[in-house]
Amino acid sequence: MSTLLGFLLYPTMGKDKKGTDLNDLKQEVKMDEHQIPMEELATRLSTNLETGLTRSKAAEFLARDGPNALSPPKTTPEWIKFCKNLFGGFALLLWVGAFLCYVAYSVDYFTMEYPSKDNLYLGIVLMSVVIITGCFQYYQESKSSKIMDSFKNMVPTYATVHRDGQKQQIRCEELVIGDIVEVKGGDRVPADIRVISAFGFKVDNSSLTGESEPQSRNAECTNENPLETRNIAFFSTNAVEGTCKGIVIYTGDNTVMGRIAHLASGLDTGMTPIAREIEHFIHLITGVAVFLGVSFFIIAFILGYHWLTAVVFLIGIIVANVPEGLIATVTVCLTLTAKRMASKNCLVKNLEAVETLGSTSTICSDKTGTLTQNRMTVAHMWYDKKIEECDTTENQSGGGGGHSNRGLTGTRGMLSRVAALCNRAEFKTGQNDTPILKKECTGDASEIALLKFTELAIGQVSQYREKNPKIAEIPFNSTNKYQVSIHDLPDQEEYLLVMKGAPERILERCTSILLDGKEEEMDEKHKADFNAAYLELGGMGERVLGFCDFVLPKDKFPKGFKFETEEVNFPIDGLRFVGLMSMIDPPRAAVPDAVAKCRSAGIKVVMVTGDHPITAKAIAKSVGIISEGTETVEDIAIRRGIPVEQVDPREAKAAVIHGSDLREMTEEQLADIIRHHSEIVFARTSPQQKLMIVEGFQKQGQIVAVTGDGVNDSPALKRADIGVAMGIAGSDVSKQAADMILLDDNFASIVVGVEEGRLIFDNLKKSIAYTLTSNIPEISPFLTYILFGIPLPLGTVTILCIDLGTDMVPAISLAYEEAESDIMKRKPRDPLHDKLVNERLISLAYGQIGMIQASAGFFTYFWIMADNGFWPRDLYQLRAQWDSRAYNNVLDSYGQEWTYANRKILEYTCQTAYFVTIVVVQWADLIISKTRRNSLVQQGMSNWTLNFGLVFETALAAFMCYCPGLDNGLRMYGLRFSWWFPGLPFSILIFIYDEVRRYLIRRYPGGWVERETYY
Repeated sequence: MSTLLGFLLYPTMGKDKKGTDLNDLKQEVKMDEHQIPMEELATRLSTNLETGLTRSKAAEFLARDGPNALSPPKTTPEWIKFCKNLFGGFALLLWVGAFLCYVAYSVDYFTMEYPSKDNLYLGIVLMSVVIITGCFQYYQESKSSKIMDSFKNMVPTYATVHRDGQKQQIRCEELVIGDIVEVKGGDRVPADIRVISAFGFKVDNSSLTGESEPQSRNAECTNENPLETRNIAFFSTNAVEGTCKGIVIYTGDNTVMGRIAHLASGLDTGMTPIAREIEHFIHLITGVAVFLGVSFFIIAFILGYHWLTAVVFLIGIIVANVPEGLIATVTVCLTLTAKRMASKNCLVKNLEAVETLGSTSTICSDKTGTLTQNRMTVAHMWYDKKIEECDTTENQSGGGGGHSNRGLTGTRGMLSRVAALCNRAEFKTGQNDTPILKKECTGDASEIALLKFTELAIGQVSQYREKNPKIAEIPFNSTNKYQVSIHDLPDQEEYLLVMKGAPERILERCTSILLDGKEEEMDEKHKADFNAAYLELGGMGERVLGFCDFVLPKDKFPKGFKFETEEVNFPIDGLRFVGLMSMIDPPRAAVPDAVAKCRSAGIKVVMVTGDHPITAKAIAKSVGIISEGTETVEDIAIRRGIPVEQVDPREAKAAVIHGSDLREMTEEQLADIIRHHSEIVFARTSPQQKLMIVEGFQKQGQIVAVTGDGVNDSPALKRADIGVAMGIAGSDVSKQAADMILLDDNFASIVVGVEEGRLIFDNLKKSIAYTLTSNIPEISPFLTYILFGIPLPLGTVTILCIDLGTDMVPAISLAYEEAESDIMKRKPRDPLHDKLVNERLISLAYGQIGMIQASAGFFTYFWIMADNGFWPRDLYQLRAQWDSRAYNNVLDSYGQEWTYANRKILEYTCQTAYFVTIVVVQWADLIISKTRRNSLVQQGMSNWTLNFGLVFETALAAFMCYCPGLDNGLRMYGLRFSWWFPGLPFSILIFIYDEVRRYLIRRYPGGWVERETYY
């Protein structure tokens, strides 16, 4: 939207309203809803400020105003899209070919006695080819854009509204004018609303006004101009913090954002890397085709051919050069990958983003919720002077910790008792069948962790609390850092006081300690043990809480005593220390593996978090972002026992950088850190700093992926080469800014994404290599025909049978090829040098494999000619007689005479055999295209789509040969069985040649073979 305001500021750029300047626009928004008294507004909108609209009213308004969504921008009309597919790229060349065919046929028709219908058939075939592939592409495109649209619907946004006096969640589209809504920090404002009441409510209007700092919102009208006043929050701006209750005054296109959006439609977007690659490739091939075609047209002319014959050559060469089936293959490839990603919980917003992810070289990941489970969990307990480790796995499958149902005996039982009672967290109702860890709770994250832990340890916490009702409580606050509550013990005369808080504060208030169920005096030795344990747990980056209790003497505090929490009238000193519990937001199970995979793929994983450095470092170590044995400057200093300043920062491989240090750094210093440390953690960072970090990496030519879930991550997500948002925990803003959404919030899915991105690029390369190879055996017959005057070895229609018949399914089947074993061990792709189609691919496809294939074809051609009496030396310059109807007595090498009709049958039989030979050598080509580096033995033949492709192309070739009636249209004649085999040795040669080539690539990495032929 900010581009949009620029768009409005420079009226020359505007499409529809010339001279619209921003102030006009601000004035244009004429409304008085923010000025009139609230009661009057409620009457005008026929709503009630307390109970909201009734359901029937809401339905009536929804029918009147339509859904609360911006009407989509003008899209390209479908017929234009269709025409683009029919006349774009390669298709145009083929149209030219078809047109020339009709010209040639009509000239023939009017000048000859017996016009041959070949050109007519060819024209019809070419036209139908273009139309069919055009339709196919159009269908694929509309299908993938439908997939995209369905993704947009898959990320619905919800609003909390009051209707009929009840709070409920409804989809934002269903909001109507007069609805009473609640908005909290992190939400998108669902419509234009006037604030009724607000608490610390701030919105980020940057998308609308460009003001970057959050604007506070409250109930009073501060300005006549609606864009300036404080009591209106605008549709699709983001609430940054606080909460607010408001009344909807505009929805959908009538919102301020909606009015502006209309001016912005009609801006086009840039091309993605893969689209650029494919365009570059189309230009390359078209250039080659036109150049060859025109030059041979001229050569034919010089050699004295009739201009019409020369035109037929031109058509042939164009048809032979253009890989007609290729575009279809690419589309299938991309759609397939997007589907495959969706099944692995990655939503790709635009297909080509997958490929960008494949060339990623740095991932800046947020910690909370991406690398970790986003729920505090009790990790360790310290009681009876020993540290006990608890289970922090996602489904508590580790078996440690809270599972053993030991009830409330011993010190551990007392510790669980304090944790259960001195705790304000509660389970939400109606979740009886949900497993404990998945239950939703109300309360603070640490308290929820304790609640779930005690629920697992002693069970039925809520009933236990009912038995020991809370009489009085001093809630936790940041000055005294503890929380106390007093409970009535059943069947006992006394009250129990329980307290939890910051360990050092708890220790100050204790005079005794509970050890093995017995109470002991708190002496210096016990304090030293306590401090050692506290330091050890704190050093793991965990949040430690201390617990103590005290049974109030019944003579001073009889039943029914009035406890005062303001003027405290009960002891909060001289208590009995029970133990410590420490909590951490534990890493997700799949992350360490994913990080290791990234590392072997040459991708740097950097943690960027707002959390505390110690915690960040602990998590980074546990997931392998800081690998075992690598030290930071602080570690080295501790090991050598010297101050940090004396350590040379270059000695440390890892670095933990605090946000406050980052603030003082220059760009050079940041670049220096990025260059010299392989493992980096940024802690306590602000959103602006996240942006700085991303830009720092990009300046060094890295391709950066950023993961994040909060509103604060959105600038970095936008700036990154590919932004990855979280589907569950992510805010709407981050989802909008991102290119990809992880539906299960799991970092490991990114690695899947990277692998898919690399795979799609690899597979496209393989498909192209396979498709281009058969161009040489298709072009060379025309060249020999023109230069040496031999009867035509391969006809134009037959070429189309290869490109669109036999090669189609195998080329598409390469999209289903599994990844090679080294796919995640390679360095990321360098977008400047590693093109989709490079000179090495062309050299291999055209210069090496293609040549072998052409030799195979000519070998078969000469074999059958010789079989029938024409030796190769006698075919030289025989064309003029061969193609002339006037000669019915052409002599072969044995002196037999051939009539025109018989000659043509022989010619078409040779062409059919040439075609069959290409199919046979394409078997080998398909099998060698499966892998670029590995041996076929390593790769295996498990791609069943491809195996089907092999069988299919053979069956199709046999069908074309032997099906009655096809000798007219396609000029295909039945072959002797033995004529299927002359190409076989060449097929085997291709396979062996390529296996040797790949063996040399693996054997001598970086050697001559790899430099020259590894595409």
